[in-house]
Amino acid sequence: MGQEAGGAFPGLSSLRFQRFLSSLLVSSALAFAQGQAASSCRQCAEWNQPQKPFQIFGNTYYVGPHGLSSILITSASGHILIDGALPESAQLITKNIRSIGFRVEDVKIILNSHVHYDHAGGIAELQRLTGARVMASHWSADVLRNGGMGRGDPQYGSVKGIAAVKNVTELKDGDTVRVGTIALTVHLTPGHTPGGTSWTWTSCEGQICQSMVYADSISPISADGFKFSNNHEYPNVLDDFQKSFAFLESTPCDVLLTAHPELSGLWERLESRQRGATPDPIVDSGACRRLAERGRQALADRIAEEKNRYDQTK
Repeated sequence: MGQEAGGAFPGLSSLRFQRFLSSLLVSSALAFAQGQAASSCRQCAEWNQPQKPFQIFGNTYYVGPHGLSSILITSASGHILIDGALPESAQLITKNIRSIGFRVEDVKIILNSHVHYDHAGGIAELQRLTGARVMASHWSADVLRNGGMGRGDPQYGSVKGIAAVKNVTELKDGDTVRVGTIALTVHLTPGHTPGGTSWTWTSCEGQICQSMVYADSISPISADGFKFSNNHEYPNVLDDFQKSFAFLESTPCDVLLTAHPELSGLWERLESRQRGATPDPIVDSGACRRLAERGRQALADRIAEEKNRYDQTK
């Protein structure tokens, strides 16, 4: 793949991308194996470093910690929050929302990309603090209600589970979630987990409107022993990944946000914006397609690795 010049992933080469994916699994596996709280996993403290909240575009704000995205979309009638990061991130997210002048009690709906502890771990506490309804895909909703992890998750048994969440509403592909003037569309993008979900909406500043995309993870990370090329617990995983790649390649995408902000080059883009670069570096209509390209390559590399491992054991 190489590095896309001038794209939404400056400095993140294919090799660094693969190392990043591997580090996620290693840190999660260490936390699970040692039976430690989420805050003691190798990367949790780094992920949960404070981040000054900022306006992304229009009524869309970044309110998460530095290493894990949490996105607030606002209206005069209430707000929507996407992702709750780690269990220990809930207070930080709450503080960030208040610091930019909004009431956490006005968050009416909490949405989720996928039900791993680093993106859904804080949802139970955020729900308690806000009184919001939680909405998720059918598969993810089951995990949220029951807590823990869901069978069929490629990382099942290797990472910590989540706390159970109350009052969870199930969503279907193509549904619209509304609060006041906000309207988000549900896009099921499974593969990383069977219930993975991405979200699209429109944010405007005056007469200028941008197509916003919050893309779920599309990385083929798994527990030891899970084979993407032949898996009985999740037999449709390869087809699911292809559907998710196709969504990213076809959806209108002016501003890409990802569950791990590094994967959209968010901090580099923000730094360029703060230096006064024009046009606004946050806006990049090719970013979703490049993310899909990286995902396709990562999956192809994983399948080739599995085949090579099988050939060596023959």
